Amino acid sequence: MSAENTPKNFIRQIIDADLAAGKHQRIVTRFPPEPNGYLHIGHAKSIVLNFGIAEDYAGRCNLRFDDTNPAKEEAHFVEAIQEDVRWLGYQWSELHFASEYFEQLYGFAVELIEKGLAYVCDLSPEEVRAYRGTLTEPGRESPWRNRSVEENLDLFRRMREGEFPDGSRTLRARIDMASPNMNLRDPALYRIRHGLIHHQTGDAWCIYPMYDFTHPISDAIEGVTHSLCTLEFEDHRPLYDWVLDNISIGCHPQQIEFARLNLEYTVMSKRKLTQLVDEGHVSGWDDPRMPTIAGLRRRGYTPEAIRDFCNRIGVTRADSTVEMGMLESAIRSDLDARAPRRMAVLQPLKLVIVNWPEDHEEILRGPNHPKNEDMGTRELVMTREGWIDRDDFREEANKKYKRLVLGGEVRLRNGYVVRADEVVRDEQDEIVEVRCTYDPETLGRNPEGRKVRGVIHWVPVPHAVHAQVRLYDRLFRVPQPGRDGNFLADLNPDSLCVIDGAVLEPSLGEAAVGERFQFEREGYFCRDTEDAPDGRPVFNQIVSLRDSWGG
Repeated sequence: MSAENTPKNFIRQIIDADLAAGKHQRIVTRFPPEPNGYLHIGHAKSIVLNFGIAEDYAGRCNLRFDDTNPAKEEAHFVEAIQEDVRWLGYQWSELHFASEYFEQLYGFAVELIEKGLAYVCDLSPEEVRAYRGTLTEPGRESPWRNRSVEENLDLFRRMREGEFPDGSRTLRARIDMASPNMNLRDPALYRIRHGLIHHQTGDAWCIYPMYDFTHPISDAIEGVTHSLCTLEFEDHRPLYDWVLDNISIGCHPQQIEFARLNLEYTVMSKRKLTQLVDEGHVSGWDDPRMPTIAGLRRRGYTPEAIRDFCNRIGVTRADSTVEMGMLESAIRSDLDARAPRRMAVLQPLKLVIVNWPEDHEEILRGPNHPKNEDMGTRELVMTREGWIDRDDFREEANKKYKRLVLGGEVRLRNGYVVRADEVVRDEQDEIVEVRCTYDPETLGRNPEGRKVRGVIHWVPVPHAVHAQVRLYDRLFRVPQPGRDGNFLADLNPDSLCVIDGAVLEPSLGEAAVGERFQFEREGYFCRDTEDAPDGRPVFNQIVSLRDSWGG
């Protein structure tokens, strides 16, 4: 989609004005995740925004890892993030790590010291907090704030050389301890962290730059024109500008903030998502109930649906909470148009056609998609015994029930009309078999003078694929988990229902991992990445055919 055809938002209006004024020759954006976890649907909004703008304006978008905290970062998160960005349909112009710039960052820190704009502080973390003041009271200056340039340069060099223990010293910007913006009250620029092995730089460094120092400089080094971030960084923008205004860098990106994505019935905090994984409340980062891109991919969501969802919710400066139904609507719309139709019985009940020849099998054809003939047909095998869903049979029912009733007729999907004549019960008096007769004149046409109640799906017993089917509900019971303080208390105990006895039509035995289908009358499903312990295929429910939440 070109920039001219894309719906405008306030960020694109700023870019248009900048281009019209000749401020930039080429637009450059970046997506800068920290590799301390997996990306979630909120990150997808930022990915679609940053990469989409670069595409639409024939610009560049870099993928840059904000890897300045090796205590929480791991190489496999780097790989997972790259996979997610590619899967969403984007390719970065350049791949960078903030750690590439460690030497340059150190040099800029030295420049600030030389200008009297940074100093080495010996206050402990607890003392720094006490000196910082409050929103209504100014902070107090550190007793180390007026060290000489020479002493600060010497101490900072010795910090780098590893002479001082963790927490004993920091390098702080020298700005304004009375500023109403707490971020400008002499923020830390560097801290000491010994004994950490960085996934890119190994043990080369024992001091690490802070995000608010690293980020603007990394943007400037890469020639970023518009640095797009979420609203919680709005109060950090003065510090972003202060850093760039006071070093010799020659490029000053414009930071613009937009509202982050808040989605009902889930959490977006990486800390909380990590807790869900570490404490075993979910099976992993790619658990299909998780709002991670990996979880959504495993569940069966498509990149097209996620991009469509991000475009639907738009880009604004006002925080709001998006209904889960919007995300589910996006995947329904996508799959309704292109998911092949298949038959699956989740609660099998045997149906025996007593007037069908004992060993006879008849080849029928079923459309892969009722609205798209170009998708062709598939082979179906009708036999004397079939599986129907237990909910599709009643011994007695009123006229509103449009399925099989004792003494009544229904059509088997793509097959014949059958009449239920009797039932067989087991020792517990539970119905285990429905005995029927079929009308051989009803293939492709309705019987004359008789009313057929409806159409039900079925699976031939001899050729059924036995599978495990997993039905998913929302991970939390309430729209905004944790409002009372404990988000774990709001977990939905029924968020996963495992059906071990499902039977599927034969063609589903060849389904590839990740392949998506509409199970007729049931919903949309996807072949999981793993099989059940006994070797049966596993299918994950992507979404129901319609919104049934609370229904």
